[in-house]
Amino acid sequence: MKINITSALIEKLISLRDGKWIPASRLKGLWVEELLSEGVIISKSQGTRRMLYAPDGSAFCRALSMIDESLANLEHIYELLQTKDHNRSAQATATGNSKLIAMRSCPGFLVNSFQPIVCALNAKEFVVAPQEGSMIFVTDWQQFSIPTDVVVVGIENMENFRMIRKQRALFEHSIGKDPLLFVSRYPQSSDLRKWLQMIPNRYVHFGDFDLAGINIFLTEFHVHLPGRASFLIPDDIEKRLQKGSNQRYQNQYQHFHNLQTDIPSLQHLIHLIHTLHRCYDQEGYIEDAPYDNY
Repeated sequence: MKINITSALIEKLISLRDGKWIPASRLKGLWVEELLSEGVIISKSQGTRRMLYAPDGSAFCRALSMIDESLANLEHIYELLQTKDHNRSAQATATGNSKLIAMRSCPGFLVNSFQPIVCALNAKEFVVAPQEGSMIFVTDWQQFSIPTDVVVVGIENMENFRMIRKQRALFEHSIGKDPLLFVSRYPQSSDLRKWLQMIPNRYVHFGDFDLAGINIFLTEFHVHLPGRASFLIPDDIEKRLQKGSNQRYQNQYQHFHNLQTDIPSLQHLIHLIHTLHRCYDQEGYIEDAPYDNY
């Protein structure tokens, strides 16, 4: 039975073990109902509230350990949760189980580039220059910095991120000749956004040309990067939309039909999508032929 182990939960369980009453509203789940049905904890009305109590602390602890072995030693798991570095190696060393506490083993994000970009990682020079067919994963993103003249280009779809060289004409035509660092929030997390908030660089978002893609930019990037985030809109997007997907548009319409922005170019794109009743995937820009020849 899966339980979301948090410091707050452990504090409540320790209170119950130690004979204290806690509000029933603070402890819910199928496993709680199971403990109630077995009499391990009891429920009682106190005024307008229902309260929970464990009449036998030892029986309560035994029952918890049967539900989830990470709850066998409440003080120990609480101590692990309180430390910043409750990584899997620490958990395995202490308990033999590296998965007691749910956590991400690989924080960070992917980076890619056309040309070498001299960056810094952990206060040391770090050159981002992946060979074609490869990319770099930055784990210590809090210690990763880039030159201020570099434009960060966030790419939503992995195929576009892998094949940046086949879209080079598009990027140079739409963004300019500034050095470009391509980033991908894969695996999905907030690490990339937090890193972007730490640096002053211009950010350009390259995603699908549909209502959902625009919403991602507005809610997950633009609002957090005021004055320096833009959405990449190719010159030929109207032609592309004319042969785009009507089904995608219909699928998204109900949820995003009220989507609006005060960014004129992006509002015009929203208007085009509604006028043509079509959407266009960014993978369509992965081409062997030059972008200008489309």
